[in-house]
Amino acid sequence: MDKRRYYVSIQSKCIMYNQGDAAYELEIDATEEEVEKLTELFNQWEDAEEKTFFRAQIPIIPYHHDSENDVYDYLLKEIYKAIYQMGTDQTKSHISSMNLQMGSENE
Repeated sequence: MDKRRYYVSIQSKCIMYNQGDAAYELEIDATEEEVEKLTELFNQWEDAEEKTFFRAQIPIIPYHHDSENDVYDYLLKEIYKAIYQMGTDQTKSHISSMNLQMGSENE
């Protein structure tokens, strides 16, 4: 499959075909299949985000002792790993500078 340039916004959880459609943070070169996988990660991350909302209403549970937050954090790192693998040189450089401790895939 042919790769094409996409524009990704982590904040709004979207992947755009056209650079001017909305604000974006990162650029990737990906196949349609890769974009579908990234979209699924965004969907899972959004579900995890909703689950963390309820935990946030109970302040006696520390963030680091909550499995919903673990899932949220894991999915966010998986999103950054996927974006790094498909990213342009500038995107890879930016993600590397974030020191996300994602393992050897971002080095």
